[in-house]
Amino acid sequence: MDMHTVVNGEGARRGLERVVLGDGRASGVTASDVLAVARGGARVELSGEALAALAASREIVDALAAKPDPVYGVSTGFGALATRHIGPELRGRLQRNIVRSHAAGMGPRVERDVVRALMFLRLKTLCSGHTGVRPEVAQTMADVLNAGITPVVHEYGSLGCSGDLAPLSHCALALMGEGEAEGPDGTLRPAGELLAAHGIRPVELREKEGLALLNGTDGMLGMLVMALADLDVLYRSADVTAALSLEALLGTDKVLAPELHALRPHPGQAASAANMLAVLAGSGMTGHHQDDAPRVQDAYSVRCAPQVAGAGRDTIAHARLVAERELASAVDNPVVLPADTGSGAFGSGGGRVESNGNFHGAPVAYVLDFLAIAVADLGSIAERRTDRLLDKNRSHGLPPFLADDAGVDSGLMIAQYTQAALVSELKRLAVPASADSIPSSAMQEDHVSMGWSAARKLRTSVDNLTRVIAVELYAAARAVELREGLSPAPATRAAIEAARRAGVGGPGPDRHLAPDLAAAEAFVRDGRLLAAVEEVTGPLR
Repeated sequence: MDMHTVVNGEGARRGLERVVLGDGRASGVTASDVLAVARGGARVELSGEALAALAASREIVDALAAKPDPVYGVSTGFGALATRHIGPELRGRLQRNIVRSHAAGMGPRVERDVVRALMFLRLKTLCSGHTGVRPEVAQTMADVLNAGITPVVHEYGSLGCSGDLAPLSHCALALMGEGEAEGPDGTLRPAGELLAAHGIRPVELREKEGLALLNGTDGMLGMLVMALADLDVLYRSADVTAALSLEALLGTDKVLAPELHALRPHPGQAASAANMLAVLAGSGMTGHHQDDAPRVQDAYSVRCAPQVAGAGRDTIAHARLVAERELASAVDNPVVLPADTGSGAFGSGGGRVESNGNFHGAPVAYVLDFLAIAVADLGSIAERRTDRLLDKNRSHGLPPFLADDAGVDSGLMIAQYTQAALVSELKRLAVPASADSIPSSAMQEDHVSMGWSAARKLRTSVDNLTRVIAVELYAAARAVELREGLSPAPATRAAIEAARRAGVGGPGPDRHLAPDLAAAEAFVRDGRLLAAVEEVTGPLR
């Protein structure tokens, strides 16, 4: 998939230059930290507290490795092969082999920001001390991130259970100096060459370490965090384009009154209505021009815009809660637990290694699928407004297809076709991945989450939603300008003027539309539409 970043996200926009892991924050890391590293190139540092936890938990692993009793991940095989006890002389080979054999991805390369998020989140869990890796392994991963080295990870290979195994294995392979990676200049080279060029020594894996590098929900979580940042911008942008369409259709803003939305107290709905009302403040086009074509009420796609966008906002809020919980988690199997001293911290009292099922991606997978449903519906209602703007029988006086000379000119007829194609794709992408499960590992891993697949399709959905909103912007802006003699709201006027400065063309005879639509897409994607409006309204909710 060839996907783009909508915005850099909160962490990158704030200009975070470094993120310190294990600095005592109960929440582990924040979404801003992930965005800063994945998209903003922030430097990653390990705190003294993290290094101490790593060293203490490693002592527990070393002590267990010295005993004759088999311990999963330390002195046994993996998955369905966990019944074999592995002697000390083969354990280094065992850890290398799991990385090499599990680096079995196929298909196109995954985007750089996804790989950086995946590595950073795995490093976050390593620094919790619950994985039992040595401090130098964690430090090497930080060094690779800081050097701008990005391992080649492929589209297919994760079932979202036992973590994102294949994607994480490709990252671990690069730490060993094997496989391919992308350098900071974007050039693909053997990973060993890139490590050497940056003075990074490849890791020599010991007991438990290969498994610890592979066993997490880090890829799907990273993509969830980035999708949430992108959707935060897109949902506010959709409120803007909905307001523009309402204005262009000479609709009424009375349905946006706070007292109406207080009757149904969904917070997202109230926020969306408040945004639209703020954007339309001072408009000379809303609710005053229906005498010639009386309307008791506007169509659902206009009148119910806050209800649909608001429900999506509430879905985002739930997904953000799940992401925050996952960011505070240490996901591995098995995990290293300190002795039961009551403090929960690693000390000199020893500890144990326990198998668990926390690597199952169901919590993350569900919300990834839920977001894809919300995104599809937001795109669907936006397309219905665009179609209404183009239909002379429903647009209340606008020319057919917003054409300059209808019949000679086709106007935006095919722009709506493109938007409809995108919405149709959004509906297909809304089919949940998490409802599927394909047994693996000789039926040992007999129920999987497909969370990675849910995350991959959500990225496509977010990308397509950006284009759908861009088409509505393009049509609604042209329609407003065609209402000669009427004055739009200051905020919508600012949006249109900014779009024109950004190369988004206005009304006129037919021309090559693809460049205009591409300019509109970029204008929405990088947040300039939202920025132009908020210069007038202040921050939207």
